[in-house]
Amino acid sequence: MEKIGIVIPAHNEEDRISQTLKDYINYFKKLKMEGVLDFLILVVLNACTDNTGEVVSKFKCLELDTINFKRPGKGFAIAEGFKKLTKEDYDLIGFIDADGATPPNAFYGLIKNVGRYDGIIANRWDKMSKIIKQTFLRRVLSRGFNFLIRILFPLPYKDTQCGAKLFKKHALKKIENDLYITHWAFDINLLYALNKRKFKINVIPTEWTDKEGSKINVKKVPLMMFIGVVRLRLLNSFLKDFLRLYDRMPEWIKLHHRWR
Repeated sequence: MEKIGIVIPAHNEEDRISQTLKDYINYFKKLKMEGVLDFLILVVLNACTDNTGEVVSKFKCLELDTINFKRPGKGFAIAEGFKKLTKEDYDLIGFIDADGATPPNAFYGLIKNVGRYDGIIANRWDKMSKIIKQTFLRRVLSRGFNFLIRILFPLPYKDTQCGAKLFKKHALKKIENDLYITHWAFDINLLYALNKRKFKINVIPTEWTDKEGSKINVKKVPLMMFIGVVRLRLLNSFLKDFLRLYDRMPEWIKLHHRWR
């Protein structure tokens, strides 16, 4: 029976993660009982200052585990989850957002369609995708960000940012030392690293809902996205040694630190 590991990065998600866990646990427990697959949901508590940990701990479920990870940044949290699961006997390892924007049936669609590929990602912009309640601002930000990506990186994907991705363990193990972007550009870092190593990634339509309670700050996000993507481009250029020297500097003088 195939074994699936699902990472959920969670930073101050006390109001939204409970429903996500209920939906995913119920859905995948049914599949497990039918002998379709085995699974584990790994919640990475990412520098939480609210009651997210207490909310998660109320779920008494053998298929649920947690990591308390204090280093801020969604990308760091996902990478930490990958690091743990790739050391264990999981065949497929993926991640979703804590808000449950991707319903469990849509994530199961990734599992069913990974096939001979090394990984699979959801594409919200596919004509067959079902998108619910997406705001105009979020649509503009997403399309603008993707336009920037297509300029800076030779990636063939129309939607790099959808929080529903799944990979075979061997692929993640090969790139675990190539993931160094913490937040807005993490997905690009992940896909670019896989692409450089010639891994084959499938893309399918999905179902996605723009959930209330988003922590996106419209004043900071565009600049943070730009800085993250440019930084990743530099890390993959002849300037990478200079950037690594910059990374060793005190946090208080770093430009990106001021815009967190």
